[in-house]
Amino acid sequence: MDNALKQKLYLKTIFNLLYEHRYLSGFDLSKKIGKSLTLTNSVISKLVNIGLIVEAGLAESSGGRKPIVYSLNSEAYYIVTVSMDQFSAQFGLLDLANNVILPIETINISLNTCRNLHEILLLNLEKIISSSNFKEKRILGIGVAMPGFVDSKNGINYSFVNELPKKDTLRNYIQDNLNIPVFIDNDSSIIALAEKKFGLAKDTKNAMVVNFGWGIGLGIISNGELYRGEDGFAGEFSHIPLFNNNKICSCGKIGCLETETSFSFILEKLMSFIDEGRPSLLAKKLRENENTANLAAFFRAVESGDLLSLEVLSEAAYNIGRGIAILIHIFNPKKIIISGKGALLGNILLPPIQQAINEHCINRLASNITLEISQLKQNAELIGAACLVVDHMSENLF
Repeated sequence: MDNALKQKLYLKTIFNLLYEHRYLSGFDLSKKIGKSLTLTNSVISKLVNIGLIVEAGLAESSGGRKPIVYSLNSEAYYIVTVSMDQFSAQFGLLDLANNVILPIETINISLNTCRNLHEILLLNLEKIISSSNFKEKRILGIGVAMPGFVDSKNGINYSFVNELPKKDTLRNYIQDNLNIPVFIDNDSSIIALAEKKFGLAKDTKNAMVVNFGWGIGLGIISNGELYRGEDGFAGEFSHIPLFNNNKICSCGKIGCLETETSFSFILEKLMSFIDEGRPSLLAKKLRENENTANLAAFFRAVESGDLLSLEVLSEAAYNIGRGIAILIHIFNPKKIIISGKGALLGNILLPPIQQAINEHCINRLASNITLEISQLKQNAELIGAACLVVDHMSENLF
């Protein structure tokens, strides 16, 4: 590798390290990139001179002169992030410290029925970029997290986006209209990326990140890296055929994990119990085809201790645990992280999941596993989408 390429690699690596760790001294950076302090300080000087990093005070020292600590200049660039589930989309603007710059905008949109998703996304992205008052050159990129089979390399969602003009891809359509780099990935992979860089998987080489939502997604961290599989579709946890229940899954198959664990299952089960006369705080609050509002009502009912809601949630969580037991036997992870929107339900999820793991998993495999609820919660996708942009754009910054 020639000197110019080496220099570019060092610049990119230090930029990424400061994005992930926030504050590091020249000595810390030198150790992490495995190069001399003289070389590292030279690269730091270049990044300071072009305004990408700044001095952020002095580090603690056990003796001698305190070293200077560096951080990214959080205002050097901004990142537009989109977090989508089957029924809604959130739009955010983050700086390089993952601070939310503008209030998060949320719109209701059904991926299963929407035929002009590309136009809706473009319209809302134009609005957030316009309201930011930043020039296009100050926006590093746009990161989009979506459910479904997503080809992140080519920017294609095979599950939900299939009617674009001139057989264009969703990524190219948005990118060409806004003249800003766009990156699209599966929501569960993006959540795992956020957990790996800023969450509970940060210092864990082997972890399973379960995305509990309208489906049950999975991000796999293997040997410290996000595992995607041959075609990039690894982690379709929702569609493990686990039940003989004759229920048709969203994928068209019968008896998938999703049919007994997802938000859709929970709300349908609650409605059927209420129709049978079971008492619940939700008795007059659930409405057909009002998925987002119904889910919010369910969350409030759980928080209030509604017995029927807790019963249905416990059943779903137990079945998620059954699925996790299969993952443990196959992957032997160190940590299981429950993330995504379901993580907002908190530690109430842990006992039934742990019970299922205890019942269905060989003790030698399960005894050293840590089961935790994500601390990133609803922000995991937005932060992960920003990580996606930084990972790709640092290749082109220097």
